[in-house]
Amino acid sequence: MGIYQFKEEDAVRFAREHGKFRKRGSELVLLNCPYCRAKDKETFSISLITGQFECKRGSCGAKGNMITLSRDFDFSLGRDADAYYNTVEYSKKQYREFRNKHIEVKDEAIKYLGSRGISEEVVRKYEITMSNEEKHIMAFPFRDQNGEITYIKYRNLKPQKGQSKEFCESQCKPILFGMSQCEDFTTLVITEGQIDSLSVTEAGIKNAVSVPSGKNGFTWIPYCWDWMEKFEKIIVFGDCENGSITLSEQIRQRWASKTSVVRAEDYKNCKDANELLQKYGKEAVINAVNNAVAPEFPSIKEMSKVEQVDIMKMEYMSTGMESLDKVLDGGFRFGQLAILTGKRGDGKSTVASMWGCEALAQNYSCFFYSGELPDFYFRNWMDRQITKKKEITSKADQDSLDFYYGDRAFIYERTDIEDEVNSLLSTIETAIIQKGCRFILVDNLMTALEVDMQTDLYRAQSEFVGKLAAMAKKYLVFILLVAHPRKQSGNLANDDVSGSSNITDRADLVMTYGRIPPKKGEEPEGDDVRRLEVLKNRLTGVLAIDKKGIRLVYDNGSKRIAENTNDFFKKNYNWQKEDLYEFIDANTEEIPF
Repeated sequence: MGIYQFKEEDAVRFAREHGKFRKRGSELVLLNCPYCRAKDKETFSISLITGQFECKRGSCGAKGNMITLSRDFDFSLGRDADAYYNTVEYSKKQYREFRNKHIEVKDEAIKYLGSRGISEEVVRKYEITMSNEEKHIMAFPFRDQNGEITYIKYRNLKPQKGQSKEFCESQCKPILFGMSQCEDFTTLVITEGQIDSLSVTEAGIKNAVSVPSGKNGFTWIPYCWDWMEKFEKIIVFGDCENGSITLSEQIRQRWASKTSVVRAEDYKNCKDANELLQKYGKEAVINAVNNAVAPEFPSIKEMSKVEQVDIMKMEYMSTGMESLDKVLDGGFRFGQLAILTGKRGDGKSTVASMWGCEALAQNYSCFFYSGELPDFYFRNWMDRQITKKKEITSKADQDSLDFYYGDRAFIYERTDIEDEVNSLLSTIETAIIQKGCRFILVDNLMTALEVDMQTDLYRAQSEFVGKLAAMAKKYLVFILLVAHPRKQSGNLANDDVSGSSNITDRADLVMTYGRIPPKKGEEPEGDDVRRLEVLKNRLTGVLAIDKKGIRLVYDNGSKRIAENTNDFFKKNYNWQKEDLYEFIDANTEEIPF
């Protein structure tokens, strides 16, 4: 695979993540520079031809390309590009001299690291050396568990103005530094910097590794996951910043049951392991590792340590339906599991995919599971809702939709594996962690569960819904689960959701959608009329039931569902390329500059 090739959509994705922007000629102009945060108009621009960027504010002067932005803002250029560049700036000079061959340790490396408290023995063990061509460039080779060099990081000991202090070799696979030098799978100590992991080793502690690209880069996880899983215990020895330990939350989130963290007081007002080694010696490093703590009772927390959060100010996405947003005090809140039920054929899947369209329009990445529709059919449905077109025939429209979805919309690809339930749960978690998905649609509960015995079915339903609810809260995402009702006539209530009786107990929000049943002696309303009811609303307790239900209208041509047909059926999702450049931040009502 070659070096990253600039794509226009990458610049647009980056701009979307950093507030308001617009197109000016052949460049994108951001309202605020992401580096200096200057609010002067048009100081920061990205070329749509080369991908080069520049802040014209004299006191900032930030320059670079998309790989620079990827490094500085943990912005993904796609899995393959991330694996190559690992979100670290690509150096125009490609250092290939150490790849996959014997490495000769240089005296300059021994001398420099000796000044940092690292012995020659440790330097040679980890093969730290210097560039043959530029003597002030130190090289850290990353060997995997098989001894293969897959990544090399460089440290410029004499950086000039505008030069990066650290960078990596191109075409690298990011892994942990020190994997090859680990001796067993008992306890692993993980640090932020390479010299910090060398300091832990210097103190006589085995199995010390460090991350390749700092506290915000986690592209190494997919390549090291299986290896990390083998360790009995993981100790995080990150940098101590204002009493917080870097890497700790991300590592504990993934390996909670076996992760401990070095206590802030054991840093003795030092920033990291190397400073601790230099100021207080090996014993201080050993004590810090030995005193690392994990909550003895993770389910018990002192009330005084609970963070005070204004629930009403938690992040949410608009549903696109004014009355529903009013009932929910803004919209769907992230961290919630919602259940949508309704009679078969009344359009549950249609309204669910409409909310997916709304999430994309508000710049939230989405993951969809459709147990009843093939992936191409599901996409066709969403294409119609986004474009208002019954059929996409032109290549220009197809290209615009592909551009619009980009790497923000994903769908589960069904396979022939027997345990699809656990595969789906695992895939959803991967989509959240690796793809940044915030809106998750599972349509529907019954097709997601393929078990035969009734007792197993109810148990499986309860466990499945429980895991979805826990996932929503753990990762602060919104998960919408579609479920069939037990009965197909009359008004529906919480207990009418098909399956185990505690399914709705686990949900934060329960809604029902369908045609409005006619009153006795009256003619039914038109086939295009629907009603949405809110049966449970854990956050505020406000409901919308029966006469207070929300009246909606369905348009068969566009597959859209709206409360106000005059406005919503005309709504432009800005899916065409030329429309994507005028973007309003999802959390503001201001007009773009």
